[in-house]
Amino acid sequence: MTYAYLGLGSNVGERETQLDEAVRILNNKNGIEVTKVSPIYETEPVGYVDQPQFLNQCIEIHTLLKPKDLLKACMETEQQLHRVRDVRWGPRTLDVDILLYGNQIIEKEDLIVPHPRMLERSFVLIPLNDIASDFIEPHSNEKIGNIVMTDDSVKKYKD
Repeated sequence: MTYAYLGLGSNVGERETQLDEAVRILNNKNGIEVTKVSPIYETEPVGYVDQPQFLNQCIEIHTLLKPKDLLKACMETEQQLHRVRDVRWGPRTLDVDILLYGNQIIEKEDLIVPHPRMLERSFVLIPLNDIASDFIEPHSNEKIGNIVMTDDSVKKYKD
């Protein structure tokens, strides 16, 4: 079993419902058990900014899946909730990113872990800190709690 951390985001449709449904779908997949769920935060879009605000949260999972299989499970979950990939960083019903997979560093063409922009994104670090403040980020060898930044644009939406 490996602990992994996933980032979830939604800014189209019933955002909170889609996050809840993503957690349920992932927890029901063979080889995945959701063990912690962060509060939900409302955040401004990044990159492509002409779109609605996001709801974001992080989850901790215990998994038997190898990283590529976990990526496949994440993408299947996005598809089940009608994710459309039209615009890079554009609006979406659901986004599921693998943030951390144990203490592994993975650099493949289709999968980079830790997530390459994780340390730049307060909307990832703040909810991740809620559930994994003592987890050591493998590139920096720092605890998430020491990396997390404050950001007034990231507002708690729901515990």
